[in-house]
Amino acid sequence: MRTDVSTHPNATRRVMRPLLALAAVALLAALVPAAPSAAAGCQRMKRIDVPRAEVQEAACLADLTTAGTSGTKYTDVSDWIGLHAKTTRNPSGVPGIQVDGYFPDTSTFNTYRGWNHDSQFVLRLPDDWNGKLVVTGAPGIRRQYSNDFLISDWVLARGYAFASTDKGNSGTRFYADGKEPGDAVLEWHRRVAQLTRAAKTAVRQRYGRAPERTYVTGISNGGYLTRWQLERFPKLYDGGVDWEGTLFRAKGPNLFTYLPTALREYPRYQATGNEQSHDAMVAAGFEPGSEFIWPDHYVVYWDLTQRVYREEFDPGYDGAAQAGTPFCQPGTVSACDADYDYASRPKAVKDAVRKVSLTGDIRRPMLTLHGTLDALLPIRTDSDVYRKMVRRQGRGSLHRYYVIADGTHVDSLYDAYPTRLRPILPCQRSAFEALEAWVEDGRRPPRSQFVPRPAEGDVVNECPLPRSGPGAFDRG
Repeated sequence: MRTDVSTHPNATRRVMRPLLALAAVALLAALVPAAPSAAAGCQRMKRIDVPRAEVQEAACLADLTTAGTSGTKYTDVSDWIGLHAKTTRNPSGVPGIQVDGYFPDTSTFNTYRGWNHDSQFVLRLPDDWNGKLVVTGAPGIRRQYSNDFLISDWVLARGYAFASTDKGNSGTRFYADGKEPGDAVLEWHRRVAQLTRAAKTAVRQRYGRAPERTYVTGISNGGYLTRWQLERFPKLYDGGVDWEGTLFRAKGPNLFTYLPTALREYPRYQATGNEQSHDAMVAAGFEPGSEFIWPDHYVVYWDLTQRVYREEFDPGYDGAAQAGTPFCQPGTVSACDADYDYASRPKAVKDAVRKVSLTGDIRRPMLTLHGTLDALLPIRTDSDVYRKMVRRQGRGSLHRYYVIADGTHVDSLYDAYPTRLRPILPCQRSAFEALEAWVEDGRRPPRSQFVPRPAEGDVVNECPLPRSGPGAFDRG
């Protein structure tokens, strides 16, 4: 394993007078906030040897948060910039150790740092550690830094160690990984579990003891990974927060039971206001009242998501072509994704989806959040269904479900529609605090409920979960 331990070019191994040392550290932190620092907490940096990592690079940083790492190689702003509302307040000023690296893998979609190697990870170890660890996986087809602003900054400021993975493949051609349909997504689960085990060891090396608690959380595909980890690898975690996790089910609903409807019907509705097309969209799962964000989703999300994920599970649909024809209309080309009919596809396609399907059999406490106006993973075809799955498995006592009024899939859309949408990030943070109290103090979290949009206050940064909701909670 190649190891590169970064230190500040002005750092020295000789003993310095205490006041002079403190002054130097303060000056360096002020002038070069993301540069390696000589903080006392980094003295154990060379002891960190991430298990099974093929390459790792460790650095002692004056600030591990995005306030300090933006513009440096220690984060990638393009990986997270479009996920949060612009007036979100985040903490900063968390010194500690960052370890970047990758595990052995054969795919090369992740080109960050010029490594051209997948299964990249980032591990952050704050000087002022609270004894606990948070693990997450990238949403969508993003990379290991995609949760830096949403999750890493906040948990680091609370004293947590933090670890994130690119899931083993990323980008719009992630489907090319693996030998069989579904293998690329299946790898995601193994990579999160692998990183969790490795991060626990690295934590012990850095602090001299293993984490007392380990939590898993994430948004979108990261939420799906949270669900899966608590179903399949519960011994690794104490609990999790699922933020609008993707739902894969062989018999549906899943992406392929509603996205083709959107690709087929939305252009007709947009062009003519066709009510039949609108009704077909609603019947497929899209929430009435979300129509104003359908244009954004058609251009940015629906078409690409359907094509690349369909290629992952059903590459035979378009033969030798890869990921179909962008924005094709029904009947205009052979194997147009707007014509895709999941129900009629061969059993092998359902089998590929089945091997990554959720069951609802969570074995650790989990809180789920989902916005009523999510137009990528509609709530009626996703978390409403997953809640029922959890209850059918007899795991309802381990689960809380918070339906966030006017929340949508990506918080950045709030900036364009501030009177119609609300960010979910502050609700996720409140849910995380509720999870901590549940796991560590035995204080049961608020019951599953509808969380209304407040009439006043800072909706971007505040989202208290009431102890009792506005009425009976039942979404069918």
